[in-house]
Amino acid sequence: MRKGLVLTAASVALVSSLTACGDSSSGDGDSGSDAKPKIGVILPDSKSSARWETADRKYLSEAFKAAGVEYDIQNAQNDKQEFQTIADQMITSGVNVLVIVNLDSGTGKAVLDKAKGQGVATIDYDRLTLGGSAQYYVSFDNVAVGKLQGEGLSKCLTDMKAKKPIIATLNGSPTDNNATLFAEGYNSVLDPKYKSGEYVKGPDQSVPDWDSAQASTIFEQMLTSQPRIGGVLAANDTLGNAAIAVLRKQNRNGEVPVTGQDAGVQGLQNVLAGDQCMTVYKAVKKEADATARLAVSLAKGEKGETNATVEDPEGKRKVPSVLETPVAIYKEDVQDVVDDGFVAKKDLCKGKYAALCTEAGIK
Repeated sequence: MRKGLVLTAASVALVSSLTACGDSSSGDGDSGSDAKPKIGVILPDSKSSARWETADRKYLSEAFKAAGVEYDIQNAQNDKQEFQTIADQMITSGVNVLVIVNLDSGTGKAVLDKAKGQGVATIDYDRLTLGGSAQYYVSFDNVAVGKLQGEGLSKCLTDMKAKKPIIATLNGSPTDNNATLFAEGYNSVLDPKYKSGEYVKGPDQSVPDWDSAQASTIFEQMLTSQPRIGGVLAANDTLGNAAIAVLRKQNRNGEVPVTGQDAGVQGLQNVLAGDQCMTVYKAVKKEADATARLAVSLAKGEKGETNATVEDPEGKRKVPSVLETPVAIYKEDVQDVVDDGFVAKKDLCKGKYAALCTEAGIK
């Protein structure tokens, strides 16, 4: 996978306000403490999912501005060294709170431990850092996400009256704990069907870094080894789109149901076209707003509010958490995502998708 440029701490500070990888601002609000609240956020990349730049950055920025706090949001572009460089720069600049979406638990742990040693409060955002020291975790119920995917694939296969379909599985990155949780969810639905003989378990493989190019290669190999694949459990829309592109070459798109997750423009367009049977919508604004509230509280020296605890099996600890609820999206539900403001009709209904939007009643 193509790596981002490795910059020095000084360079990162300089370019953070000039490139898409950085976004910083100062609020005018009174922090209520001696140290003015300043919050740093490190996003993971812009390739595995469009959400990090189109949604998370936007909603976090809006929430921090509304709270009147200083903040710095940067993107590590899937580069572990850059991730650590950005963290060092943020800690040196005096952030009170560091929010991270880890690239893997090893890198994430090193950054969290360093922040903790400097007295900086820490939050794992979206992905739990296994064995890490984050004080809080904010995400969605990721086992529930996977369960919705498994149920979605089952619904689509039932609607198609499929008989003993062979199911291929494209799991997410093996270094992402969320991928493990998604798999726990969808396997809880699919395993009993394999056991009963209703479905046949086919190729099952993880995709490093959630990378679409690798997903394409892996799925092509799956189809070569098992040409009669009748359903694809893809762990997100990026992987789903890779499978759809391969199926399209064989004129089988739409005949083989494919799942997804993220409900971005591409995934929803695939759903409208009938090439993807469903996606899972995670209202990122709720996740970002919850994170911002928690971060602002911590920056002011206050205790954060949570609604759950999540077990870190490597760290053998329970992490105070805020978990939001995911929603399954089928063709008839696409309007709900538009109404929520997560995607804009003008982006969704471009070109050949305009007629599909009209047909689906997208307003």
